[in-house]
Amino acid sequence: MKTLVTGSTGLLGNNVVRRWIEQGDAVRVLVRASSDARAIDGLPVEVAQGDVRNEDDVMRAMRGVDRVVHCAAHVRIGRSEGALARAINVTGTQNVCRAARAEGARMVHVSSVDALGLGKRGEPADEDTPRIVKWPCPYVLTKREGEEVVRSEIERGLWAVIVNPGFMMGPWDWKPSSGRMMIQVTRFQPLVAPVGGASLCDVRDVATGIGAAFERGESGRSYVMAGENLSFRAIWTLFARAARSRAPRFPMGPLIRIGASVFGDLWSLASGRESEINSAAVRMAALKSFYRSDRAVRELGYPMRPAEQTVGDAWSWFRSHGYVR
Repeated sequence: MKTLVTGSTGLLGNNVVRRWIEQGDAVRVLVRASSDARAIDGLPVEVAQGDVRNEDDVMRAMRGVDRVVHCAAHVRIGRSEGALARAINVTGTQNVCRAARAEGARMVHVSSVDALGLGKRGEPADEDTPRIVKWPCPYVLTKREGEEVVRSEIERGLWAVIVNPGFMMGPWDWKPSSGRMMIQVTRFQPLVAPVGGASLCDVRDVATGIGAAFERGESGRSYVMAGENLSFRAIWTLFARAARSRAPRFPMGPLIRIGASVFGDLWSLASGRESEINSAAVRMAALKSFYRSDRAVRELGYPMRPAEQTVGDAWSWFRSHGYVR
């Protein structure tokens, strides 16, 4: 069996690659020439150079594979880069779907819980929760459109499963991606934390769930792969505990949220580059994005290790690779 992985230099992508290699399977990765490939350096993979936005590149990379894990995505919570997000998250997904269908390969499409409906602490959302747009930023909108593309191709004969991971953390976060929050929080030790929350899951568990989706998943089915539902204050406290630093003491009140939104957007206008702290990011961080993974646990045997273990392992990896002290 040969598996193609897109987005292999990202947090989930390289953990998926490592999982297939551990199982003794052949792995091909689609990598842009400009990508930072440290995440897969030294791994026994076949490299196909190309971009998911280029249909010919994807068709060439797909030849002779049995499965494809489509992890490639443009992830940015903000108002800018809508065209880039659509080119990667929608057009890129369409290219991968069409190539997989032409090759007869099975596909797991990695979406996000941000494409789903919104739950709450007492009633976490799942795959069947009515879908609302959490906040109309390009990332949320294009991840939803990407799912629509996959479903359209399934109707044309593609075998595909959609997985919706929560807030992923874990080792091998080279860029870093979600781990950047941990590094910043432990470095600046803020007194306040966002009022929202997230479903913190281990990237290694999601990689295992993706493998199970090929074996036990049903084409056309969606699977939430989330974890512990925690407030950001609780998550940041776990960060502080791992780093032995100061934890936040207060929730971020409305005046601070308004001030951060205004300052971030004004700074973005003045600099010509959108700040990570912007009105869309502040609004998303105020949402309680809580989910349950009952279907994935029941049908796929999806594992969920404790959030404290995930955070501790992520911190240990960052420390051993020189990101933090």
